[in-house]
Amino acid sequence: MMIRLQSGPVEVGGVTLRNHLILAAGVLGTCGSSLARMLREGAGAVVSKSIGPEPRSGHSGPCLVVLEDGVLNAMGLPNPSREFMGELEPLKDEPVIVSIFGGNPDEFGEVASWFADSAAAFELNVSCPHASGYGAQIGTNPELVKACTSAVARFHKPVWVKLTPNVTDITVIGAAAEDGGADAIVAVNTVKAMRISTEVRRPVLGNRFGGLSGRAIFPIAVRCVYELYESCNIPVIGCGGISSAENVIEMMMAGASAVEIGSALRGNPGLFREISTDLYREDGISSDEIVGCAHE
Repeated sequence: MMIRLQSGPVEVGGVTLRNHLILAAGVLGTCGSSLARMLREGAGAVVSKSIGPEPRSGHSGPCLVVLEDGVLNAMGLPNPSREFMGELEPLKDEPVIVSIFGGNPDEFGEVASWFADSAAAFELNVSCPHASGYGAQIGTNPELVKACTSAVARFHKPVWVKLTPNVTDITVIGAAAEDGGADAIVAVNTVKAMRISTEVRRPVLGNRFGGLSGRAIFPIAVRCVYELYESCNIPVIGCGGISSAENVIEMMMAGASAVEIGSALRGNPGLFREISTDLYREDGISSDEIVGCAHE
């Protein structure tokens, strides 16, 4: 019989969440109305799409391909940059975490300054595997991760750092984020991957390489959360392939204090309520009883 949790708000990484289930960045977070919809659909908090220092149109298509056990994408961080500020005005008092990216600490700080009054927290995208000069090119360098985290932490808003699994030792990067003043670590972003069409003899994505998300990467995400829980002293938020209440419990046992859900929402925007129905009971146990219990 599956473990059931107590329902109600929970504080993780300096943010009060309505429940443990968070909308992941880049999925249904492209505008204020879609973020508001996910909150109405039962998300405990929402993360916006990643916003950067300049508007970007992203990579040429195809940008997204649905696979048997996941989704392969190379969007290229398309975003309206500073113009996104207006999208968040109606959501000022809601649990909205703004995902931001930049090519250096100054750019991270600049983007954070735009949302310092409207965001409940920042999530630093140092992990996108398919945008040249951004994302994982920052997130594989511990010193850069620390510096970018420090540049955003000075705004005195909670800072979450989303890590890439495409490194030899993720705990080194987690420690750098913690040293830089992060309030939580999100593990993980997509796994660098590709597929080739045997019919046209070319990669299926316009960018050739992309990021794999969905059920296929769940075991990778569990392993990363497990390692970070042992090596860091700040909360870990699990992300990658979560699609059921059972997945949430497993991720928490690995060490996650909350989880982010993304690809599983494709075609099922009501998933937050579905998982909540299975996950929560009034007489359920506190999540504190199971977070990290697989380490004992």
